[in-house]
Amino acid sequence: MDEAKRFRTLRDFTVGHEPDEENYLHCSASLRIFGASLNLKEITSTLGLEPTSSHRAGERKGPKSPPYRHDMWSYSPRVAETEPLEKHIDALWSDIKSHRDYLKQLKRHATVDVFLGYRSNCDHAGVEVPHTCLEMFTELEIPFGLSIIIA
Repeated sequence: MDEAKRFRTLRDFTVGHEPDEENYLHCSASLRIFGASLNLKEITSTLGLEPTSSHRAGERKGPKSPPYRHDMWSYSPRVAETEPLEKHIDALWSDIKSHRDYLKQLKRHATVDVFLGYRSNCDHAGVEVPHTCLEMFTELEIPFGLSIIIA
């Protein structure tokens, strides 16, 4: 048998994955707010959500990391990463929908976006996002962007 045919994909062959490795697909959705001199307590209080992560400009992730260039407040809903992307989007929108005017107002002096993540070990997978999931992006007047990582 040809060595390459033992593997499910060309990527499996080139990186040496065993053919019986289980495929996985992990998704995420996070509201991110970046800027200078953000009032992180006000954001938390107004949205009624504890940030999943936050930092101030000048802080470092670790002792050898470069300092952050801006303040950041980020929130991800508690949805298992194995759930489809649409569940992450819907959960995030459900948590922030009532604050759309506040978030649009923040855009005057900060960057407000939604980071969507799609990570898989399968190089021929795909994602489908129902049109109903696009409401958040339209209402907040932000682009729909998807970070795709094949690992």
